[in-house]
Amino acid sequence: MTRPASTSRGPSGPGPAPAAPEPTAPQLAAGPSQEPGTALPRQARSRRTTLLTAALLTGVVLLVLLSAGVGAFRIPLGEVLSSFAHRAGIGGSPLDRVGESVLWNVRLPRVVLALLVGASLGCAGALMQGVFGNPLAEPGVIGISAGAAVGAVGAIAFGLRFAGNWTVTACAFVSGLLTVLLVYALSRSGGRTEVVTLILTGIAVNAFAGALIGLFIFFADNAQLTEITFWQLGSLAQATWPKVLAVAPCALLGLAVAPLYARRLDLLALGERPARHLGVDVERLRIALVLVVALLTAAAVAVAGVITFVGLLVPHLLRMAAGPGHRFLVPGSALAGALVLLAADLFARTLAAPAELPLGVLTALIGSPFFFWLLRRTRRRQGGWA
Repeated sequence: MTRPASTSRGPSGPGPAPAAPEPTAPQLAAGPSQEPGTALPRQARSRRTTLLTAALLTGVVLLVLLSAGVGAFRIPLGEVLSSFAHRAGIGGSPLDRVGESVLWNVRLPRVVLALLVGASLGCAGALMQGVFGNPLAEPGVIGISAGAAVGAVGAIAFGLRFAGNWTVTACAFVSGLLTVLLVYALSRSGGRTEVVTLILTGIAVNAFAGALIGLFIFFADNAQLTEITFWQLGSLAQATWPKVLAVAPCALLGLAVAPLYARRLDLLALGERPARHLGVDVERLRIALVLVVALLTAAAVAVAGVITFVGLLVPHLLRMAAGPGHRFLVPGSALAGALVLLAADLFARTLAAPAELPLGVLTALIGSPFFFWLLRRTRRRQGGWA
């Protein structure tokens, strides 16, 4: 004897109970803390991401114009626009000889380098948080920044000059990439790499890199100590067009490749096993994304030194504003990272003019209290960590 189907009384009377719709991948990727029915409708979510993108683009354009004109040698906005138009061949007129040199040989290389470094760090942070499934992850977790610092500090301490003025940059870039490969090789076992093992190996390698940096500093003289300290604090003061051209290929390649993995990162947010059932090669995805993160971060650290909190806070804030979907989060983090670093660099060179604050120190001073606020806010909303 069969059991009758359960019924529920609706507006039109009794009838079969409607089946609950299965959650979609973006809804599942939002995480278990999101209650049913709280997800934004697709149209509202699309409208919000469009507005955020427009706001970020507008902010970047305004900050580029402001940064180009503000400094020890002030250039009015109208003259900046006129010089841009003249170079583009659409009218306008050039500045005087000093103004033209300051704008095109001093200010603009620094502005473009800030955009590239900020976009690289922001995008790398979003990828790291997606790979580890943790909004508190950042590129430094797997030793990229520490490894790059070992190469740079070693080159300075031992007076290496095999590549001229590019020696420190080249050593930082190569050692950053090699450190990531070392971390990945040490954490791999049985053809697989677990996230926990990768993080713990990164912590161990970071500690070893810190010891090497301390050893190199011990053998450095006073002039080298000053140079090492300045590099570790992070700065864009030495920006030139050759440095921009050196970092641009790596940064643009990484920024172009990263959004291609957005859908697979959304599926990975469901967990490794569900992602595999949905056709994602988790191991290959993790290898590819770690290499992209290494390329972006090593290029940024090589030319700008160690700049903290950009790759940690920017994706976290965008995730709070627009949700966890990586189709917006990855390119949005690149755009927001460029905006944040451009603003930080503008403050660094104007707050204590004519002196210049170290960029890495400024981002840490602002980022650490803000991050502590985010931690407290998250803990309060979840009712504790346990």
